[in-house]
Amino acid sequence: MGDGTEAERLNRGCFCITLDRTALSEALDREVGIAGFAKSLAETHASLFSNVPVFVPASVLTEMEQVVQAVEAASRLPAYRTESLSWASEISNLDFDLAGALMGYDFHVTPDGPQLIEVNTNAGGAFLNAVSGRAQRACCEQVRVAFDVSPADDFEAKVLDMFVAEWRRQRGSGRPSVVGIVDDAPEEQFLLPELKLAEALLEKHGIKTLIADARELLWDGKQLTHRGQSVDLVYNRLVDFALEAPQHAALQAGYVSGGVVVTPNPRVHALLADKRNLTLLSDPDRLRQWGLPGQHVDVLLASVPKTVLVTSANSDDLWQRRNALFFKPARGHGSRAAYRGDKITRRVWADIIAGDYVAQSYAAPSTRAIQRDQARTELKVDVRLYTYAGATLLAAARLYQGQTTNMRTPGGGFAPVLVTPDCSPT
Repeated sequence: MGDGTEAERLNRGCFCITLDRTALSEALDREVGIAGFAKSLAETHASLFSNVPVFVPASVLTEMEQVVQAVEAASRLPAYRTESLSWASEISNLDFDLAGALMGYDFHVTPDGPQLIEVNTNAGGAFLNAVSGRAQRACCEQVRVAFDVSPADDFEAKVLDMFVAEWRRQRGSGRPSVVGIVDDAPEEQFLLPELKLAEALLEKHGIKTLIADARELLWDGKQLTHRGQSVDLVYNRLVDFALEAPQHAALQAGYVSGGVVVTPNPRVHALLADKRNLTLLSDPDRLRQWGLPGQHVDVLLASVPKTVLVTSANSDDLWQRRNALFFKPARGHGSRAAYRGDKITRRVWADIIAGDYVAQSYAAPSTRAIQRDQARTELKVDVRLYTYAGATLLAAARLYQGQTTNMRTPGGGFAPVLVTPDCSPT
């Protein structure tokens, strides 16, 4: 998003508030069917939603979607699969032909175009962003005339179709009778409100849905159950991507046997979301050799920052170049234990060398100006595409300060993406 674009100008100087918090509160209460739900959410998640939108040019959003399609195409190549599964857990070799529910592709928008920072299999926020998007209002004539302030109205239908499609990929026909939204101690999760919205959406369309603690699941050799209720499909929100933890033994057994459909599952994570895969996606020579079509190679070359594995052999070179790098644990999530190179101490560096880390060329995020306490503040921006089988379900942004994204920056949080025309007005 280079200087001079309409989107850049608006992100620097538009201080409009588009979030109608009254409408948002009413929508949240209505969606989950709990009076006071939104009031409680505002008290516990004060920085969950930003008041301002993020403006993105239509051409940039198209480029992001092309990146998603190129990554998904690469993940279907036999040689790519062999390489990515070589460092994955054995359970990832099981193939039920699932695409993975609600994938998240995270981008920084730079003067050189969008840069893919990472891919996530349990990308949170889609359901919250969908409701927030419907609570936006055009706060000035410029926004009203030029931009669509709502996300796709068919998000709900697309999500329902997604879960049915995942079911049919493994089962062939029909749809699940009972969906379990599974996490560790879900009642303690920061994004529990999101799980409640997902539960309400599926229930609305006749699919019995429950939010389940993974520790309370039981596998009897034929059925996965939660408190006596059988579960047909698991919407997996766990960050134990290979289902290796002892408390996930029942879910692992049900998954391995094929007795329950799990989405996203260990194979999807191994093929798409393991950070080590970025070393493959940023290697155009190997991608060409493996048979990826040229247009996809060109897209990835332009949009995936060069990434390498951190090893003892290259550690001295990476330390010298650390200021231009970002370091991430290969199987990490939620920006945990991820570090800007210029912030790393020698003690942390020793941990990075000893762990499974990748070093990614640093792509600085764009910024969004906001007014807080009558002062102008610049917040960093990540743009996330929520996708299924390579198709976009929803686009949203996150505003934050610090090294990595968080939902605790005053004035920050989830923000709608407003798509601007590519030509500047005369």
